[in-house]
Amino acid sequence: MQVEGGKGRVGIVGTGMVGASFAYALLQSGLASEMVLVDRDQARAEGEAMDLSHGMAFLRPMRIAAGGFEALAGCEVVVVCAGANQRPGETRLDLLAKNLAVLRDVVPRIVAAAPGAIILIATNPVDILTHVAAELAGLPPGRVIGSGTTLDTARFRYTLGDWFEVDPRSVHAWIVAEHGDTAVPVWSAANVAGVKLRDFVGPTGRSFDEAAMADIFARTRDAAYEIIRRKTSTYYAIGIALLAVVEAILRNQRTVLTVCSPLSGQFGIAGMALSLPTIVGRGGAEEVIAIPMDAAEQASFRHSAKVLADRLAAVR
Repeated sequence: MQVEGGKGRVGIVGTGMVGASFAYALLQSGLASEMVLVDRDQARAEGEAMDLSHGMAFLRPMRIAAGGFEALAGCEVVVVCAGANQRPGETRLDLLAKNLAVLRDVVPRIVAAAPGAIILIATNPVDILTHVAAELAGLPPGRVIGSGTTLDTARFRYTLGDWFEVDPRSVHAWIVAEHGDTAVPVWSAANVAGVKLRDFVGPTGRSFDEAAMADIFARTRDAAYEIIRRKTSTYYAIGIALLAVVEAILRNQRTVLTVCSPLSGQFGIAGMALSLPTIVGRGGAEEVIAIPMDAAEQASFRHSAKVLADRLAAVR
């Protein structure tokens, strides 16, 4: 497998805290050669471009510009962060009506300006909006993807690693389905170094405990609510998660990430975007992996799909 160097042009639509956090991570990574910022508040986009550019003396050279949608021409990836953020007391699904209008506006304009780009949706509710964006874009399968449960999976691995006292990078566990309240932990496939989680014993003797695992999943699922309650919004970790997805695309890494994309029959689901481990490379979502799940996990996955489909049907 050939891994390519980063010489890409990356567009960011929406320069609020999530878009700006991703832009900051992208600048430091040295992954791309050009960054284009687009926002309906053009002064905000210009200000972010100026602020980022002033750190260039300490980093690898990059061209950073702010402009309208036409400035996205030539972008290999366009990351969509535009839309309303979750507020205290709101679920991600509560954002659907207002952010659906945003996607209907921006996606056709992105495709018109950069028809060859992979479109990466970060706006919530990301699963439904990725499905809608794919319909609006009319691009080949895999070219419109969402950040999905990449962050949930990272949170899950971090919290499991903390419990077992091992590096979270050594924990192989996935959150699938919705990036939201019907997210599904795949306990049956979780492992550390190939040892099933139920059999693993950490260096200080900690082992699989049903109550502890239930608490770990609850903290994973509800992490955004807790962060929002404390600081009004989340942005750093999702910015880093978006960078991981963009790197996999630009460098053609074929990394397995739990992005979301419209499913084509996995677990009996078609016509909705949900997260499953997915090979991500230059073509976007190149292959969705139907990870083995037990009967209860599969039932939960199908329930999540129904909740999302019903919510989308209610606003159409």
